Amino acid sequence: MSIEFGTLHNGASDLQTVEIDNVVVVKGSLEQVNASFQRSTINQIRQAVLCEKVGFNYFFMTEHHFQPEGAENSPAPILAETAVAALTKKIRLGQAANILPWWQPTRIAEMAAMLDVISGGRLEFGIGRGYQPRETEIMGFPLGSSQQDQERNRAYFDECYQAIIKCWTEPSFSFSGDYVHLPPKHATWDHPMTQAYFKQPGVGRTVDQVLDMDNGSTTLKELQIFPRPLQQPHPQVWMPLTSERSIRWAARHGVNGYTVVDSLSRLRENISIYMDEAEKHGWPDRLNRGEFKRGWDADQHRGFVTGRWVLVTNPSNHKELVRRADAAARLQWDYYTPFGFPQAITEVDEPPYPLGVRPTGEDLRERGIVIVGSVDEVVERILAIRDAGGYDDMIFNSYFDFGGFSGPELEEQVQIYAQEVMPILARECGGRVDFPESTVNLVPELRASLGEALAAS
Repeated sequence: MSIEFGTLHNGASDLQTVEIDNVVVVKGSLEQVNASFQRSTINQIRQAVLCEKVGFNYFFMTEHHFQPEGAENSPAPILAETAVAALTKKIRLGQAANILPWWQPTRIAEMAAMLDVISGGRLEFGIGRGYQPRETEIMGFPLGSSQQDQERNRAYFDECYQAIIKCWTEPSFSFSGDYVHLPPKHATWDHPMTQAYFKQPGVGRTVDQVLDMDNGSTTLKELQIFPRPLQQPHPQVWMPLTSERSIRWAARHGVNGYTVVDSLSRLRENISIYMDEAEKHGWPDRLNRGEFKRGWDADQHRGFVTGRWVLVTNPSNHKELVRRADAAARLQWDYYTPFGFPQAITEVDEPPYPLGVRPTGEDLRERGIVIVGSVDEVVERILAIRDAGGYDDMIFNSYFDFGGFSGPELEEQVQIYAQEVMPILARECGGRVDFPESTVNLVPELRASLGEALAAS
């Protein structure tokens, strides 16, 4: 058995909170909120670089837009992680997730492939459907998706996913669905350079395969995406999972599972559903490696990750950190509650949360969704998650993204966790996984080449 360590940063505001009409929001003007999200963007990149230095394996970000309330903000995770890629060597860069119904498939495929190339093959590509109508109706509706029609949302998501895989795995491709048509039949392209290129022998496709020149005007039949990812046949794909239908879809498609907050019994049940579905369909996997261990297989990089918000305290600061953690938890959960998230924190045999009732910070701590305590208490809680999930190898994401905390305060928590918690967990789990350095390391290469240029001048 071994353990892998990850973290996720939602981009919560560092502004203090205030309770209004029984819900918690950040306290500040729109300009102050904007400034706080500018700081959180820089803090995300700083924290990712720090996480590599102290031994984390993964850094995940999310995609969310238009949120003055302050709970989270992360409009361009691939863009931010490209900055991280240039500053790091080993940490793997994931998204939980890119919301496919908000994207034209070739655009997100190109951006993700760029991150994989720039990072030297460290992309962990996250996909999701989106659950917030303020985002989906604004960003997804022009593409054919809708939050109001979940079946339409699922259909666009599925077609977008299929098209992305084609972009990454086929040198020249086409795709036609109900919503996605690549290339559109009316896309004219009567360019002599394209015709000349595909008349060459040995390029892989012929002019007739790529262009339709028989209808009076030349139109495209296929597209070519450059660059494709370094990882072959494509990077591992991840998906946040909340429903049984989504769990089974991910297992059938060889997609790793990601849960942000599940009670212990619900986590065990969801992992069982995922494993049963994978077995039923012959252990789908991008590399066709067959059966993988329960929960997580470190060698095959396959399975199901979960995580918790974590703050490590000591006797002198415990009371104050509990107070601030409870305020941060209320900020998150007052935002999530209208979308049904409290149901996920109940145990399988418990009655569901009453409609409209928000869990308190104390509720979330008692249920282990937010872990605030001494080193020993944090370790005990995380090992309980390992045991409840029935993990063979362990993978765990700790979230230090507490609203109302400054960047330096959260970086201090990352260091405490790495120095005091991770060694114990590694020992209890039989050792930790360490990824090799990327062969692409932009910063030293650029510094060296610039130094040579300056010396020559």
